[in-house]
Amino acid sequence: MRMSSASTARGSAYLTALTLEIEKKLQRALASATQRRNLLQELFADIALEVDDRSKDIIFGEEDAISATDDGYVSPVCFYDVLADHFVRVPQNGKSILDLIVQLWSQLFDSNIFSLLFHKWLFEFQLDNPEVLLRYSSALVQGATNVFWIDIQTNARRFQSLFQYLLEEVALDSDRLKYIPSQTQRDLFLLLSRFLFFYNSVDKLESFLRHFPEFPNAFLIGGASDIFVIELSDQLQKLKVEPVLLHYLSHIKVLQGLELRMATSTRLKTCLYSFTSPGGPMYPTRAVRHAAWDELDFLFPVGRYPRHLISLFFRLLYPWYWPSSCWNFVVSCIQAVFYSLLRFVFSGWENLTRRSHS
Repeated sequence: MRMSSASTARGSAYLTALTLEIEKKLQRALASATQRRNLLQELFADIALEVDDRSKDIIFGEEDAISATDDGYVSPVCFYDVLADHFVRVPQNGKSILDLIVQLWSQLFDSNIFSLLFHKWLFEFQLDNPEVLLRYSSALVQGATNVFWIDIQTNARRFQSLFQYLLEEVALDSDRLKYIPSQTQRDLFLLLSRFLFFYNSVDKLESFLRHFPEFPNAFLIGGASDIFVIELSDQLQKLKVEPVLLHYLSHIKVLQGLELRMATSTRLKTCLYSFTSPGGPMYPTRAVRHAAWDELDFLFPVGRYPRHLISLFFRLLYPWYWPSSCWNFVVSCIQAVFYSLLRFVFSGWENLTRRSHS
């Protein structure tokens, strides 16, 4: 029992020391206008770092310490994960930090830091002031948007635990969702719609659509499915990282069966079609073009052959693409013949083996 108490005290002391370091850096940023942006950027980078092995031994030491398994963290566990829990368990340690963040509201990286450190605290402690709640919840959505885009640009999942909390513990929890203002609820759902595919949460899509808040212009743009597809289409147009775009396209098939308005369906079709041709303005790679064709043909089988014929016609208008197209066609044919021969050889070998055994 002494070992457990000692380990718990050691972990608490370590987290308290971390909060003091964060407070000192925020104070320095507040005092120095010229170094403010750099200091906030450094602080953001520090709390976004993965927890090293030595720190894990201290923080996750014993049964009373914060547990990565108990809290459902995904790998990697970052410092903002444990600090967000710490500020819920020991809220007084975060009060001075929150006060300093509020004084730096207009600064770049400030909302990012707030969203990482206080996303759980915001929903665990009821705020009586509606203006303060609106300010905090708006900063949360803005900060989450910024950090999710950082993950997009680096093709990482460092902030996946923040996304999962906002999705599973807020958006899919009616009580917590109703706690924040209506406009922020709508902004949150628009945000989650744009990153649902990226953070591998397509299995939550049906439940997510059922919890969609009411939008004042729903009679113009449609219901939850339409709004989700509109946000997804806009997101696809903004993606410039090939692996991320391919990841999004690999999940598009889940949209089959959604009841969409004609305008929304056309918007999605146009979006996918824009990735099927080489050159400007998208300049998609060959892998992206093929993935887009596959998803387009799957979701919109009607008109499949005319689309391909029209695409071929326009390709013929650009002779500089002919050599690469011919080369890829020849390579594809050789690969198809080679794999067919391999299947023939292996099937023949299996038949001979079966006959010998029989």
